[in-house]
Amino acid sequence: MKRRDFALTLAGATQLAGQQTATGPGSGDTVIRVGTSEVIAPTTVLDRDGNFVSGLTADDFQLFDNERPQKIKVDVSYIPISMVIAIQNSAQAEKVLPTIARIGGMIEPVITGEQGEVSVLAFDHRLQLLQGFTNDFTKVKEALGKLRPGSNTVRLNDAVMEAARMLGRTDKSRRRVLMLISETQDRGSEGRVKDTLYKLEFENVIVYPVNMSRWVNQLTAKTPIPRPDPFPVGTRMSSPGGLDTPTTAMQNGLGGGYGNYTPVFKEIFTAVKAVFVANPQEAYTKYTGGKEYSFVNLKGLEEAIQRLGEELHSQYLLSYAPTTETRQDAGWHKLQVSVKRRNVEVRTRAGYWAAAKFEP
Repeated sequence: MKRRDFALTLAGATQLAGQQTATGPGSGDTVIRVGTSEVIAPTTVLDRDGNFVSGLTADDFQLFDNERPQKIKVDVSYIPISMVIAIQNSAQAEKVLPTIARIGGMIEPVITGEQGEVSVLAFDHRLQLLQGFTNDFTKVKEALGKLRPGSNTVRLNDAVMEAARMLGRTDKSRRRVLMLISETQDRGSEGRVKDTLYKLEFENVIVYPVNMSRWVNQLTAKTPIPRPDPFPVGTRMSSPGGLDTPTTAMQNGLGGGYGNYTPVFKEIFTAVKAVFVANPQEAYTKYTGGKEYSFVNLKGLEEAIQRLGEELHSQYLLSYAPTTETRQDAGWHKLQVSVKRRNVEVRTRAGYWAAAKFEP
């Protein structure tokens, strides 16, 4: 007979206490026993008009873990925030970067408060740490002012993974938030959405994308300089009865000029592909319990920041110790939260991962 011990490998929202490590008799295998475990589910409640609902207590909520009811607590105290602002600074985003730089003065009063800390990360084909975690918001504004356009690559997944690692090193008692200001699609990451999502959940990070308009970026981006034609003009086929010169080669759609059409075809292909493949931002938002916002100008960006801050300060932190029966389930745990009120919308994380340890 083997006894099954429960260990939360992620729930992104789990806090473990009384953890002990022992060696199974005669086996040489390490067994981890968890004395106490707590799952945390940040939950947002909206009325039919989209306003945040306040004043709810534990008796107003019902929470199910793998369809089993759990006894929950509701924390209404303020918990300091650690936040990474990850910003796409690719060449396509050049026109919008000055707009993003102007939100520095909103971060403390609207989102984090005086006890918050913020880090700024920029990404194109590189991941550039413009500012490490600080509660000096003058430095945050200075970091946003350093944003400069880079290459055409957008390593969105890699940037989110790095942000999750950074937040994972912060105090576990703080709320971990990623504000992702970027287009919805990844172009050039080494990492996969699945692995990145695991890391987000393990580190208990909530993702709030603030979407740049991909179409606006395409329309406002500078036309790339055509690459030199690698073939001598004399090697190209000319039209009947005509002379082949550099000018006629360009007019006929040959040579470097043909490359000007490439972004159009690439954009169409990417848009069609996105119909069948969910964008990374959507996955990160759904499974961490955040919400997507979007903007096309400064006013829209300020409204998105304002709404994000209101949500963070209006959330209920539901926590519970899984029942004995629930702790026997390894793998994905689906969370469902409802409120004993009519005409309300409830949003929380989709679930968490748990694994079972065995010993002889």
